[in-house]
Amino acid sequence: MKVYGIDIIRGSVRSRSRRPTYALVRMAGDVIVSESDVTGFRLFRILSAEKPDILAVDSLQEISVDQHDLFSFLQALPPSVRLVQVTGGEKKETLGKVASRYNISFNRFDPFDEARTIARVATLGAGAEVIAFENMSDVVVSRHRSPGKGGWSQNRYVRKIHGAVQQKAREIEMEIIASGLKYEKKETKAFGGCSRVSFVVYASRDRIPVSAYRGADVQVRISGKKLERIRFRPLSAKPRYIIVGIDPGTTTAIAALDLDGNLLHLQSSRQMSLSDVTESLYKAGKPLIIASDVHEMPFSVEKIRRAFKAVGYTPRQDVSVETKFELTSPYTYQNDHERDALSAALDAYRSYKNKFQSILKRVPPGYDLDEVRAGIVRGQSLEQVLGEIKGKTRPKEEEIPEIEPERKEDGHVRVLEGTVKRLRTLVQELSEDIRKKDHDVTRLQLRLKKIRSNQDLILRKDTEIVKRDVIIQNLKKKLRKEERATRNLRKRVARMKEFDEPVLSADHIPLKILPSFTREGVKNLAEEFGIREGDLLYVDRIDGWGRNVVKDLSETGIMGIIVGNPDRIPDDPRFREAFLESGLPLLLPEKEDVIIKGKQGLARKEPLQAALADWDEAEREYERGKKASMIENIYREYRTERGKEMKKVG
Repeated sequence: MKVYGIDIIRGSVRSRSRRPTYALVRMAGDVIVSESDVTGFRLFRILSAEKPDILAVDSLQEISVDQHDLFSFLQALPPSVRLVQVTGGEKKETLGKVASRYNISFNRFDPFDEARTIARVATLGAGAEVIAFENMSDVVVSRHRSPGKGGWSQNRYVRKIHGAVQQKAREIEMEIIASGLKYEKKETKAFGGCSRVSFVVYASRDRIPVSAYRGADVQVRISGKKLERIRFRPLSAKPRYIIVGIDPGTTTAIAALDLDGNLLHLQSSRQMSLSDVTESLYKAGKPLIIASDVHEMPFSVEKIRRAFKAVGYTPRQDVSVETKFELTSPYTYQNDHERDALSAALDAYRSYKNKFQSILKRVPPGYDLDEVRAGIVRGQSLEQVLGEIKGKTRPKEEEIPEIEPERKEDGHVRVLEGTVKRLRTLVQELSEDIRKKDHDVTRLQLRLKKIRSNQDLILRKDTEIVKRDVIIQNLKKKLRKEERATRNLRKRVARMKEFDEPVLSADHIPLKILPSFTREGVKNLAEEFGIREGDLLYVDRIDGWGRNVVKDLSETGIMGIIVGNPDRIPDDPRFREAFLESGLPLLLPEKEDVIIKGKQGLARKEPLQAALADWDEAEREYERGKKASMIENIYREYRTERGKEMKKVG
C-alpha cells in the first residue's frame, strides 16, 4: 500500500500571494521511498501520475479554506486516491496524541518529520477517511469548441462536431453497460447529432469505466454527486480497547475508560437490562478489563465479562466510600451508582497504570500500544505480543496463473461455437425483455409520482381548510367578546348621558353616589359614570377610610364629599385633618337637603353653598393655626439654642 503524507512548509491556502509549499513523504508499505518539497500544482501532478492509495494530512485546513474548497480539492484528486485526516474526524485529536498511541515521537517544528509521522500513522490505520461524494456520478459529453457564425462550410462543420459528440456518448454508454452499472441518460439533440449527452451513473467515481477526456471536438467531464456535508469514515474498523466499571442493581451504571485513563462513557438507568449494557459497551469500544467495586464480582457482571471474554478485576476488599470520593473527585457524575461504576474503572486503571508506563520504553516505535497493553493484560510477555503483532502481515495478492488453452477437436469446436451463438441470441432476447421491463417500470414510476402528487395536493387542501376553520372559530370568539364589550360600553354611555342631562330645577345640584369610601369604590364609580372636575360625590358610609383615598379624590378636582350619615363619622381628629390638608371639602348638610334615588341624587343649592362657605372658613382657620404653631415652634427652638449659647459664654 502506498501512502503519501504532506505537511505545510511555508505559505497558506488563504493567501493569494504566498501559495503553500508542502513537505511530501512517500511510503510503500513500512519503507519511506522518498522525501521532497512540492507546490500544490506539483502535488496534483504527482498524485495523478502515481495514484497512491492514501493521501494523509493532519488537518484539512492545510489543503482547503472552507467546505466548498474541500469539495474542489477532492474533485481534482484521482478517484482511487483516498484523503485521510490522521487526527480524526468530527472529534479531532492532536498529532502528538495520535503518534503517542503508536509510541512514535517527532519534532513538531520540522515539517518533514511531521509528514513522516503522518504517513506512518496512516499506514498503521490511524485517522478517518474524508467522504464528500455520494455513490453516484455525472458523466457529461459535450462540445469542446463553439461552432461560431461560420461561412460556406458551417453546416458541415457543425454536423461534424455534433456527430463526434454523439459517437463518443455511444462509446461511453457501451462501456457503462459492459461494466454492469445502472445509469440514466439525457440527450440534447442538435443538427447532425447531439450537442450534449449526460449520464447519471449509480456508482462512485472510481468505478466509472471511462476517464475524463479532451479532444479537438469533444470533451468528457466526470464529477461525483456532492453530499450535503462532509462525512468521516474511520480508516480502521477495529474498536478501541476500554476499561469498564459496572455497578449492578435496581439502577445499573456503567463507566468506560480508554487505556490512558480518559473517561469515554458514563451512564445509569433503572430500565437497563444485560442486553442494553452489552449494546452500550459495544458502541463504546472493546472491553479489555471489566471491574467491580466489591471483592466478589457479582454474577451479572461476571456474565458480561464472559460475553466479551474480558479480564476481570476486583479489589482486595470492598472499596470504601471515602476512597470512591477520592478517585472520582475530578469527574462529574449524576448519582451514587455512576460514582461506584466510575470508581471501579478508575481503580482497575490505577492497578495497571505502572505496568503500562513501564512497557513504553521497551516497545519500539510503530506498534499499536493498545494492542501491546491488551496482550500484557491477558498475561502474555512483551516479546510474545510484539511477535504476534509483527507476524500479522497482510497476505500478498495472489497472481492469477495464465491458463493455456487446450487444443480441441474440430467437431467439439463447432459444437461450442453453436452453443455460443445460441447463448448470444438468448442474451439479446433477455436484453430486449429487460429494456421492455425498464420501460414499464419507468412508466409505472411516473404514474405513481403523478398519483402521489394528486394525493399531496388534496392533503394540502384539506390541511389548509382545517387551518382556515380554526382561524374562523377564533375570530368568531373574538367577535362575540368585542360585541359584549360594545354593549357594556353603550349602556355606560347611556347612563352617563342620562346623568348629565340638565336638572329640572335650577335650585338643585346633581350628585354621584360613591358606594364606599375606599379605593375600590372610587374605581367602580369612575368606570361606571366617570369622575370629572367639579363633580359632587355622596357617600353614605365612611368605614375603611384612608388618607390615600382622600388624596386621590382631591387630585381629581371634585367640588366636595357629602356624608349622608354624620353619626357614622369617626371621632378620630385625623379624619377631618386629612380633608383639611388635602383641600377636599367635607360637607354635612341636613337630610332634607339631599334627595337620593338609586345611583343618582340631588342636593339643594343654597344649603350646599352655605356648607361650602363654612368649610372654606374652617380651612382658613386651620391654615392660620398651622402658621401660628409653626411660628411658636420656631420661637421655642430659638430660645433653646440661645440658652445653650449663653451657657457656653458664662
